[in-house]
Amino acid sequence: MGRKTILIIVALAIATVGALLVFLYVQGVDDRAVAQQAPKEVLTATALIAAGDSVQEAQQAGKFELTAVPEAAILAGALDSTDSIESMVASSTIYPGEQVIQAKFAEVGSVSNLGIPTKRLAISVQLTDPNRVAGFVAPGSQVAIWLTWGEGEAAQIRLLLEDVKVLGTGQTTVASTTTTDATGAQTTEAIPLTILTVSVDQTEAEKIRLAEKVGELSLGLRTADTQTRLSPGLTGTTLFR
Repeated sequence: MGRKTILIIVALAIATVGALLVFLYVQGVDDRAVAQQAPKEVLTATALIAAGDSVQEAQQAGKFELTAVPEAAILAGALDSTDSIESMVASSTIYPGEQVIQAKFAEVGSVSNLGIPTKRLAISVQLTDPNRVAGFVAPGSQVAIWLTWGEGEAAQIRLLLEDVKVLGTGQTTVASTTTTDATGAQTTEAIPLTILTVSVDQTEAEKIRLAEKVGELSLGLRTADTQTRLSPGLTGTTLFR
């Protein structure tokens, strides 16, 4: 057998082995992709479970169900039964459709219903939708708080508190207000109102409570690099200066 023939046989053998390896790799990728899409059953919430709610009560109320979820979409720590958390309570709010994970539960007595930081207070304020950033404020949000008071040229606005943490949001209710114009015609407007609970110290709590009596509170949603400063604010006469 000539040298040229041997080289051809070796090249064909290498090509065959290479093709086989490529096939096996692609087959493995396909198998892994199929496995990741294969659904597995995990517990999900069927209704809102508030912080402090016990697992037993939630289970009795039918707030847990097994749901088929693609393996790739299953969260770390997701549970397929309540056995390991049966004696616990929720440490934070769990929303309908959310996967139930171990990290959101704690032993009774180890968690506050609101998660109030050490040495802080929790107080609640009621705000309209525009004044709470159109509903984008959620538990865990950091907000700045402004106070607006007065009318016309005597109107004033000033930053009251630079950085306050929101602990919880309550249900939205609708209040009706009726205004009368110069002709005597009346207009009734429905205004959504939502209660927000925030974390404050004593001085901040006193400022908010007094400010509620003086004028109207409004929030600004902060990010990690938001910059604010306490200042004299603006009045109706300095607005355009």
